[in-house]
Amino acid sequence: MSCNYADGLSPYENKGILGVPENFDNKETVETKCKELAHLVKESSHVVVHTGAGISTSAGIPDFRGPKGVWTLEEKGEKPLFNTSFNEAKPTRTHMALKALVERGFVQYIVSQNIDGLHLKSGLSRNYLSELHGNIFIEQCKKCRRQFVRKEAVETVGQKPLEGLTCRAADVGSRSCRSGFMHDNVLDWEHDLPERDLDLAFMHSTMADLNITLGTTLQIVPSGNLPLKNLKNDGKLVICNLQPTKHDKKANLIISSYTDDILSKVCKRLGVEIPEYLEADDPTSPSTTSSLIEWTLQQDYVKAIEGKFNAHRKATKTKSNHKEFIPKKKLKSNNDD
Repeated sequence: MSCNYADGLSPYENKGILGVPENFDNKETVETKCKELAHLVKESSHVVVHTGAGISTSAGIPDFRGPKGVWTLEEKGEKPLFNTSFNEAKPTRTHMALKALVERGFVQYIVSQNIDGLHLKSGLSRNYLSELHGNIFIEQCKKCRRQFVRKEAVETVGQKPLEGLTCRAADVGSRSCRSGFMHDNVLDWEHDLPERDLDLAFMHSTMADLNITLGTTLQIVPSGNLPLKNLKNDGKLVICNLQPTKHDKKANLIISSYTDDILSKVCKRLGVEIPEYLEADDPTSPSTTSSLIEWTLQQDYVKAIEGKFNAHRKATKTKSNHKEFIPKKKLKSNNDD
């Protein structure tokens, strides 16, 4: 559960602004704004979606800063209500819509702050996803950094050793680094973000002519600032969230509604059918192949995107280089800046 994940983190006082009331656009306004968003997506050549905890609440996983969020209730000495575990949770309509939009070429990349593994469960390809804060269904070798999919969620957070397991590379037909041990890859407050995921997130966000945020208050850096990286090149920003965000004034469009509803309307206007969740496409499902599945972002793929980024930088005369982007600590609040 989100609360179990939160309980496993190190103490950290400044978790951002908590419990701000939610706003809802009326039905007619949502319809009009979703029509506009569908048009923006259709007219854009590079769309990047940034997802937060708000896209998983309909799966039964509580968010963190909402009126009934984990940290909001924690401040009151309470625990959130929940009705599922990470193992039992299934991808929401939002997760399945994003998978379909990627496969149809309307969305080029997804940057996620979520550790719940629901993008993985949806069947989304690793090459279209940066997981900035880790994934509770992934184990990683401490030495060679290779990642592998688990059938059950890890019981620890904070990159702790997993049952003394050694590097799993040999189980997928590769040479094991031998001296490496497996650990969870869910970050704690003091950990740096994963380099390859962060590099790809930064480059895609900068190249995007449209960045869309879904279910996030954008309070955590660096992830909360990534959707702004395209603004200097006249890119557009759309924020879909029930609570106000720090970057609302910079947005071209703000939609205050549930993300499941928003993407259902957008997909309908784009002629994209949202598939149902299938266990056969879920690598964490016990009913799927028993073979170990690797989840590592390959360096040659990162290099290919870097080539596209450099070409984009020259074409737009952008001075920034992704290597100049210094990773900050995980889950640091914008209020700490």
